Amino acid sequence: MSSLDIQALTAFVAVAETGSFSAAADRLFLTQPAVSKRIALLESQLSTQVFDRIRKRVFLTEAGHALLPRAHLILQSLKDAQQAVSDLGGDISGKLAISFSHHIGLHRLPPYLKRYSSEYPDVNLDINFVDSEDGYEKVLDGTSELAVITLSPDKRADIIATPLWHDPLVFVCSPEHPLHLRDNVTLEELSTMDVIHPGENTYTGKIVNQLFERQGVSLKTSMTTNYLETIKMMVSIGLGWSVLPKTMIGSLEQIHIPDVYIERQLGIIEYRGRQKSNAASAFKALLMKNA
Repeated sequence: MSSLDIQALTAFVAVAETGSFSAAADRLFLTQPAVSKRIALLESQLSTQVFDRIRKRVFLTEAGHALLPRAHLILQSLKDAQQAVSDLGGDISGKLAISFSHHIGLHRLPPYLKRYSSEYPDVNLDINFVDSEDGYEKVLDGTSELAVITLSPDKRADIIATPLWHDPLVFVCSPEHPLHLRDNVTLEELSTMDVIHPGENTYTGKIVNQLFERQGVSLKTSMTTNYLETIKMMVSIGLGWSVLPKTMIGSLEQIHIPDVYIERQLGIIEYRGRQKSNAASAFKALLMKNA
């Protein structure tokens, strides 16, 4: 098998991610025939098809599925090599691909981003807003160099996690809720009432579940969502109680539960096996200095 062509791999990733030859052509500023030619070259080099074309739709073949993560790594390694050479001069420039959780992006990061952009105008920030759990995948597959998210309660050997903020979580309800102004509410009482629960697949949801599991009680979940702003809205109109960061209480009422304290850690993660660019190092240093 001959060496894989980088332009062909780039076209392959674009088609795989967009699901369309025409959309990939738009992304790459090429004509559709040019993209088709590159895919044909790649399939010739691999001696197998990477896409099935069915009724004008494009699907990855088994070989395509196997190739996609490796193509990401190859292209990211090339970008890293180019950035490493550029960084030798000490310049802080180029593209910094970074992921933020929705909550942190809205409530924590705006002043840091403003300062960073002011101090390092030659850096092009490529920002993705993601669920914290997806932030780990973005860092591991190389599409984001850093992610600022809710940290997983479980440590991972392939991830460097740096805590930045303690984020206390509180039980909340609307002013019209039966628990309004009640003292000494128990977890058992809460478990009998409708809860607007952070998604069970989220780190925040897992923290809440673990608290109730330790007490041997289960939750009466009426609905779930990953978005804290949505939870706040649904609690405010009386659809149930929930758990939110203390910084988000606003007009909601805090439910006081004696001797119960829970929090999550917010921080920055990076892939342990990847050398940080100057731009990423500067961003991490800014957060650590001022958080």
